[in-house]
Amino acid sequence: MGINEKRIALLGWSLQAIEAADKLNKPFVVVGPPDYQEFADKNDITFVPWKFERINEKSDELYRQLDSLNVKTAVPIYEETVEWAGALNARLMNDPRIFNRSLLLRDKGLMKRKAQMAGIRVGVFEEAYSKEDVHRFLKRVNEALIKIDGDLNDPIHVKPLNKAGAVGHRMITEAREIDEMEEQEFPCLMESHLDGQEFSCEAFIHDGKVQFLNITEYVQLGHSNFVPASPSLEEWRPMIKTEIEKLVDAFEIKYGVIHPEYFISADGKLHFGEVAARVPGGHIFELIEKAYGFSAFQAQILCSDPDTSEEELKAFFPEEVTSAIGYAASLMVYPKVNVIEKLNVPEKLKNDPYFEKHDMFIPVNSKVAERVGFGNHYGTIFFFGDDSERIRSLLKEYQEYDFYL
Repeated sequence: MGINEKRIALLGWSLQAIEAADKLNKPFVVVGPPDYQEFADKNDITFVPWKFERINEKSDELYRQLDSLNVKTAVPIYEETVEWAGALNARLMNDPRIFNRSLLLRDKGLMKRKAQMAGIRVGVFEEAYSKEDVHRFLKRVNEALIKIDGDLNDPIHVKPLNKAGAVGHRMITEAREIDEMEEQEFPCLMESHLDGQEFSCEAFIHDGKVQFLNITEYVQLGHSNFVPASPSLEEWRPMIKTEIEKLVDAFEIKYGVIHPEYFISADGKLHFGEVAARVPGGHIFELIEKAYGFSAFQAQILCSDPDTSEEELKAFFPEEVTSAIGYAASLMVYPKVNVIEKLNVPEKLKNDPYFEKHDMFIPVNSKVAERVGFGNHYGTIFFFGDDSERIRSLLKEYQEYDFYL
């Protein structure tokens, strides 16, 4: 590293992101939990120990440490580091609005309101501060749908304001389900239910322009998805890209990756769900690499760096959809038992030509952890093949299978 060469800071510990930065031959520093200090020292990784969950009067120290290490930009890996990246980049790039924009990507209430103000189609939503607020919202939504006594309620969704993915997500149709909520779940966001096919996009942004757009098709949220999307969903790509560009403009996103989720109805109407600005879950970055042959972790780093040239980006990204060599899929496995005694992987699965690998395991503690959202699956099965419908049927079939007994 040259004496005046600027570094990238990776916020959050991820070996895949570290390896990606190393292969790019870009100088970098990792900011992560103190537990990784020893590993970093053994592997000559420039490391700054930091507890992201602690925000106090000493938080300014992180900026000073990174500034002394000649860091020019911070790249968020996990949801909890998005706000930190915003605060750091606001100072590193001398643009205070960067921090305010990061808040839009962390607070689901602010996020929805900003999208609505920009003319982006969203469902009905409100913040809730008590169970009474949730009871009132459920009633008002169903009154607006002209429900009468005896009709089944349309569901509402209740989510934490600032958690990643489906953590803490509840779908509520009856008053008794509201009574099961805990006080620590408030405040939260309430939303009306959106019908249609759900999918996500992974848009790599540089200088406010979409450099590469992947569409990930969800077979079941939190369980299974594949890349690229099936032809029936990909036919909506022009409209989807227009909506992504509208989102980028509305949220004034200049650099990095965004991971918005949408619903598309049978008549082609697109509803915005939410958006994140970090590595997506569901092993989507790994699926992109398998299908397209480029590292999405490297893509995030290149697009987060304002100094990356247009020529570098053109050379890095392949053609969307047409350059994919097949469909890459992941199925996240959740035990259906309370105590695991053995792993049961059928020969039929292992012999299927679309089966690639799995990383399921028998845990040291055989008692299954309490499930929170979709964040604690016990391994993943990966598929790869050239027929999206075959991929979809495999994901549905094995979602119902009991791999843990």
